[in-house]
Amino acid sequence: MDTSDILSKVRRIEIKTRGLSQNIFAGQYHSAFKGRGMAFSEVREYQYQDDIRDIDWNVTARFHKPYVKVFEEERELTVMILIDVSGSLDFGTRKQLKRDMATEIAATFAFSAIENNDKIGMIFFSDHIEKYIPPKKGRKHILYLIREMLTWGENGDEEESQRKTDIGEALEFLTRVMRRRCTCFVLSDFFDRKDFLKPLQIANRKHDVVAVQIYDALCRQLPDVGLLKVRDAETGHEMYIDTSDRKLRAAHRNYFLNRQQQLSSTFSKSQVDWISIATDEDYVKQLILLFKQRS
Repeated sequence: MDTSDILSKVRRIEIKTRGLSQNIFAGQYHSAFKGRGMAFSEVREYQYQDDIRDIDWNVTARFHKPYVKVFEEERELTVMILIDVSGSLDFGTRKQLKRDMATEIAATFAFSAIENNDKIGMIFFSDHIEKYIPPKKGRKHILYLIREMLTWGENGDEEESQRKTDIGEALEFLTRVMRRRCTCFVLSDFFDRKDFLKPLQIANRKHDVVAVQIYDALCRQLPDVGLLKVRDAETGHEMYIDTSDRKLRAAHRNYFLNRQQQLSSTFSKSQVDWISIATDEDYVKQLILLFKQRS
């Protein structure tokens, strides 16, 4: 992809996702993701039913009448996006690649964040931390993030295309690098052969973690198309399967359902909100549902 193609694609994503954040998610993001707490605003005279714990005793002593401190919500957030760049994201049989959908969703979160004057940062991960971009504000910074997502791993290197997944490593890095509480979106297909329950629980105690699973419809249901050559995107292993075999298709379906059940259990035990989106689905509806659940 040359520079003009990259800029064109960045612009298309900006137009779509910025429009979504301004027109559809306006207000919902604000109410779904809270600030760090309450910040002091001013003092005023005590009124009936005010909480006596809010009395400012220094001001009260000075003016010989009770005054209380007034607080307002401290809205500014730091938002971190953990984006999976392992080999399995470079796959898609409907509409788009999982990676392309992840880019659009990440950009939507990013533009929603700056609409609320929040900082936004990003961690690219596979089975190790690929890149860390510290949180900043502004449109220029978001366009840089989108460009990084679009051009990631473009060299086509075979070793690069076989990156595995370690979500626990990414969460542990987040916990180390982010000292103050942040809102963290993890965008992945969650094809991880390791158990990441404990790192997820630790991360969500310190931060507000939200999981967004992106999967291809083929993972949910195999079509009956006869002999099919398949390749594991993270190991490079290739094999032929007979999709006309009903038992094989049923086993594939059961594997997907069991895996979803395990993921649901992991997120439930960690008290992490999550949504699951297929590449042939409208992610806007799912994001609205997520925001409404948290409001």
